[in-house]
Amino acid sequence: MGNRSRFALAAGLVSLALSACGSSSDGNTTVQGAKLIKKGEIVTCTHLPYPPFQSEQNGKVVGFDVDIIDLVAKKLGVTQQIVDTPFETIKTGTALNSGKCDVAAAGMTIKPERAKFIDFTDSYFDATQALMAKKGTGATSLDDVKAKKLKLGSQASTTGEEYVHGKGLDSTSFKDSTAELNGLRTGKADVIVADYPVVANWLKDPANSGYELIANLNTGEQYGIAARKGYNTELITLINKTVADAKKDGTYKAIYEKWIGPMPS
Repeated sequence: MGNRSRFALAAGLVSLALSACGSSSDGNTTVQGAKLIKKGEIVTCTHLPYPPFQSEQNGKVVGFDVDIIDLVAKKLGVTQQIVDTPFETIKTGTALNSGKCDVAAAGMTIKPERAKFIDFTDSYFDATQALMAKKGTGATSLDDVKAKKLKLGSQASTTGEEYVHGKGLDSTSFKDSTAELNGLRTGKADVIVADYPVVANWLKDPANSGYELIANLNTGEQYGIAARKGYNTELITLINKTVADAKKDGTYKAIYEKWIGPMPS
């Protein structure tokens, strides 16, 4: 996933009883062992828009990632506040380490180079990349894109961009997913690469009926939620347990099918 807008958004998404258990010496609140920067809230850094994982609808931030962190908020007895943050500051740990947020949930792939700066939870989502193109290109693979000399678009700082570059293809880099889609619509790109759930979400829109998915790229990616490096082990543990419990009791499946579609077996 990559950069999106810089406008900061705050949304209280769940009304729940507050159950802070005390305060640490630096002024942060501790709840069930997890350190939170604001009393009664878990602050989430993300980067908008990135549907179906997070986007603004009717003045409210919603999506798959939002619902997952809402489960964590409920477990802690707090509400979730969302802050829109440049993705570069999320993956490098700048936003978390500066105390801007407690967690980062941004459709972010777990990568060793990122884990040097942030602590990841266990994987909460298996992801693949996909190629989307105008109908009729005749391309069904990256090799076809290269052979046909089609213009390829990608979102800046994303694993999709890194993947196609690693395969020897150049691409036009767009600042966010909306700009990337508009690049395809306006002919700046003939084909774009993005996470499969994002492409699938775009293709649900009748406005994109002239486009199609031409290939899935199994890159073995897994998404993780991040916390400040070496600082919030208890919060990481709590998130892992929350997601594991949700997978056991069917809550995760319901969230998956709400935002993504039928859940693979």
